[in-house]
Amino acid sequence: MDFFSKLIDKMLFNSPNIEEFAPQVMFHIPENGLTKALQIANAPVKSTVTTTWILIVVLGLFSWWATRDLKEEPEAGSVQNVIEALVDSMQGLVRNTMGPGMQKFTPYIGTLMIYLTISNLIGLVPGRDILHLYTPTADLNTTFALAAITFFCIHYFGIKSKGIGTYFKDYFEPMPFMFPLNVIGNLADPMSLAFRLFGNMLGGGVVIMGLLYSVVALGIPGIADLYFTVFAGVLQAFIFTMLTMTYISMEME
Repeated sequence: MDFFSKLIDKMLFNSPNIEEFAPQVMFHIPENGLTKALQIANAPVKSTVTTTWILIVVLGLFSWWATRDLKEEPEAGSVQNVIEALVDSMQGLVRNTMGPGMQKFTPYIGTLMIYLTISNLIGLVPGRDILHLYTPTADLNTTFALAAITFFCIHYFGIKSKGIGTYFKDYFEPMPFMFPLNVIGNLADPMSLAFRLFGNMLGGGVVIMGLLYSVVALGIPGIADLYFTVFAGVLQAFIFTMLTMTYISMEME
């Protein structure tokens, strides 16, 4: 009971400013002719962006290293064997969720799943504070960007699959007066994707863990970290990916 009393007291009477859990500004974009023309001069670059850059470089280097010496019959337990198993599982997930003939989405869905999973697990990296690593998905800018890509895919492939006439006709189904509600519903899907992922990662993986570690250093925070960082992180990556596949496949039907 003493622990929970301390936690409640910390949250209600001595809760830290939410800015403590926000990404840090690492540097500002230098001012020159090009940045002025693009209207990004002196724009802040936060740790969310730099962490994403690090992930891109690490994943790019790993992809190059893992595929530089491919063999027709890889040895059991080799990196190629593991990667092929991962690709096969992603192809099966796409086929079972989106239906046959949808294998063209495997590269995007696989990339999305890997990026989200690793991003959500950044909290496990030793010395993350020293390296200024910040969970990218705990920043609404990142989740909105990912939701925007999903939104584009939904409607682009919907028009490509149905034709533009049938696509717009669906907005007036089952009755013409449903048009405004159908538009709102289509806009709400990516919004819900963005806020769900952002809320879970910021609230669980960043704020709650920060409060726990500020109350007690060992024991309970370590156990909670396994849940919020590992279980919840992987689960949220899976949910975002599954909903992306569901929305795209439904629009293409």
